[in-house]
Amino acid sequence: MRPKLIALCLAVVLTGSLAVAGVVGFATSTHATQKSSLGVARPTADLVALLKQPGPVELETVNSADWAVERGGLINLDHPTAKTAGLTNEDEPIQVYFHALRHPTQGLFIVDTGVETALRDAPEKSAMSGLVRGAMHMEKMKFHAPLGEWLAKQRQPLKGVFLTHLHLDHITGMADVPASTPVYTGPGEASARQFLNAAVQGSTDRALAGKPALSEWSYASETGGLFDGAVDIFGDGSVWALWVPGHTPGSTAYLVRTTKGPVLLLGDASHTRWGWEHDVEPGTFTSDGPRSVESFKKLRAFAAAHPTVEVRLGHQH
Repeated sequence: MRPKLIALCLAVVLTGSLAVAGVVGFATSTHATQKSSLGVARPTADLVALLKQPGPVELETVNSADWAVERGGLINLDHPTAKTAGLTNEDEPIQVYFHALRHPTQGLFIVDTGVETALRDAPEKSAMSGLVRGAMHMEKMKFHAPLGEWLAKQRQPLKGVFLTHLHLDHITGMADVPASTPVYTGPGEASARQFLNAAVQGSTDRALAGKPALSEWSYASETGGLFDGAVDIFGDGSVWALWVPGHTPGSTAYLVRTTKGPVLLLGDASHTRWGWEHDVEPGTFTSDGPRSVESFKKLRAFAAAHPTVEVRLGHQH
């Protein structure tokens, strides 16, 4: 997938439509951003102190679609463990998820967005351009629960969207989100510049079109903390945003204290079951490899220290 996107970027730039002298890379999105008024930064020690207490949130993970992408993007195939295992850059079956959080007083929220209904029913009307759909091999996608179809069956209105990051496979369902719904993401996520964004910025902007400005979590620096920052989203210790940069600058994991115990939603800090269980970080889909490794190791250490925490990966069970 990545080589095709690079070729697409070159085609876009060489046509002159995005060739601007002096510009290094392209922003993930031109959508407006603002500091989030929701949530309060707290030490990660406060989170740990609450892990053994029952939580109030009901959590449902929905498989919006099955898909397959190159394994080398998901798993670092140059890692010694991957080489010993003989892993090659073949298609890896994955899922495209969203997670529904039902809080007893705050209402219904989702983490990430699955896939847009139009991507199944009328792809040419979806937020994703035809060129991007081709590069991402949408023909390999098997749809199960597009977000709009799922939302239509819910008794509660959607109160907000918590994004792990702004890659298209996590926001393509955004077009199905009601226009006034607040959307939250990590700091610097939309403004991060990368050459590959030349191909996908338009699709990202269309997915976010009509939504309020992206609200960026306000993390406080914490020397010696478990993560780069933590935000207690509702102020009651039930749902936490955890800053785990590397895959993207604003990559965010979420810790949800559910009625059945704590659940850690990794996002793409770790895509696959094999990568997580064999201590091998993600591959070429990551923007900052060294920082991704650092965040990955922090998450692994946290999970090892707290075995009651259920870990849900970015794209596999």
